[in-house]
Amino acid sequence: MRVLVVDDDSIHQVILKKVFEKATAVVVLAKNGLEALQVLKQDSSFNLILTDIMMPEMDGMELLSEIRKSDKCSSIPVIGFTAGDLEYYRNSSQNKFDVLVPKPMDLFDLYELVKSKASRDLN
Repeated sequence: MRVLVVDDDSIHQVILKKVFEKATAVVVLAKNGLEALQVLKQDSSFNLILTDIMMPEMDGMELLSEIRKSDKCSSIPVIGFTAGDLEYYRNSSQNKFDVLVPKPMDLFDLYELVKSKASRDLN
């Protein structure tokens, strides 16, 4: 499984990377949406994108919009996470996350969610 983790918090990046690598996933990190788009331009072979919503330069909502417009990336499942108001983000965009989860999150539950969303590409 290949996962792109997009988060401006370096502690969250380290934790998420360790969780997924422990399960033999390949994890690529990006600090914001702009960096994530650069990664996707070079390599769009991810099974899933996991992104924070509130980030500088390009937030998760803007990143989701760009991903959904892309021929190469539009079918990659995107899970968004935020400490903000989930209902606001669910209702504020025409582009919808495949799943939107609150912070803090249970890492075991998050891993299982990622595995289930990415599994369609792995079979």
